[in-house]
Parts: sequence; C-alpha cells; structure tokens
Amino acid sequence: MTLPAPEIQVVTSWKVACDGDESRGLGHPRVWLAIPQTTGEVECGYCDKRFVIDRDHAHDDH
Repeated sequence: MTLPAPEIQVVTSWKVACDGDESRGLGHPRVWLAIPQTTGEVECGYCDKRFVIDRDHAHDDH
C-alpha cells in the first residue's frame, strides 16, 4: 500500500491544530502547533502535514 504525499495547508493563524485526516484513515490525537515567524511553516509530528502561514492575511494571535 502506498501512502499519499503529505498534505500542505496554507493557514492564516500562527497556532494550528492537527488531528490527521480521518477520512483517509490517518487520524491521530489532536496536537497544537505554533508556526515560527522565522520559517513561516511547521510540520505535524504524527502525519507530516505541513502548515504554511499566509503572511499577507495572518492573524496576530501569538
């Protein structure tokens, strides 16, 4: 079985939650991730989903 490539999601919040993609059978416990301003992206340690900040529309919530 071949797993799909990790998903990339563009977000507008510097803090994001990830619980996997249960529709594809890849669910996991919910984790909260903080996107560093230096890199503008963070990867989930469970499912490798990458969250990339849209700096032009980001909420200043950190």
